Amino acid sequence: QVQVVESGGGSVQTGGSLRLSCTISQRTVSGYTMGWFRQPPGKEREFVAGISRRDSTTDYADSVKDRFTISRDDAQNTVYLQMNSLKPEDTAVYYCAVRPLGYPGIATRPNYYNAWGQGTQVTVSS
Repeated sequence: QVQVVESGGGSVQTGGSLRLSCTISQRTVSGYTMGWFRQPPGKEREFVAGISRRDSTTDYADSVKDRFTISRDDAQNTVYLQMNSLKPEDTAVYYCAVRPLGYPGIATRPNYYNAWGQGTQVTVSS
């Protein structure tokens, strides 16, 4: 079972930036398609961004396009989520997730990922 660890959450004001990091315990991040999800208070978990292992194709939720960037650093074995121009509605617990080996496509539904981190809190104040 792949172990997933996120870091980098915190509290910022509207318009600020944060960078989240995600590392895994097995193989390398380049071998998996990975995604970031978030769960706002009292709401369901939702897709934020994903990066494909096959060709590093990326995909984003409409609500974060042009503000968030997902990337992968194979040398650091880390996937990042750079979040700029943060808004109060971005407040949530952010989770890194890993698709099973053999599934290279980016999925936007949580149930298509089989390994999750513990989550990291992001709070944006107005």
